[in-house]
Amino acid sequence: MNTLIAVAIAPFGIGDELSSEVAEVVKVIRESGLPNRTTSMFTEIEGPWDEVMQVVKDATFALANKGIRTEVVLKADIRPGFTNMMNRKVQKLNEILGEEN
Repeated sequence: MNTLIAVAIAPFGIGDELSSEVAEVVKVIRESGLPNRTTSMFTEIEGPWDEVMQVVKDATFALANKGIRTEVVLKADIRPGFTNMMNRKVQKLNEILGEEN
């Protein structure tokens, strides 16, 4: 079943600058082969539920396996019969607002 998630995976309690650790997480997500997009606060991943959740697990454990306390914030949209929602949702809003995609 197609699933679109927004996930933030970050180390907890190791200082103010976290970009190196977050980059490790994003690398795992990008190497998964699933459609994904990273913004300043979340990374979206889309695909079958089991595959998406495996990527979330793998990305989380990229830090946790190093003994780093890791925080995960996740929001999921499971919409049967729909695909490419990562792009289609934004396109629909832009159409309503009269903006180009």
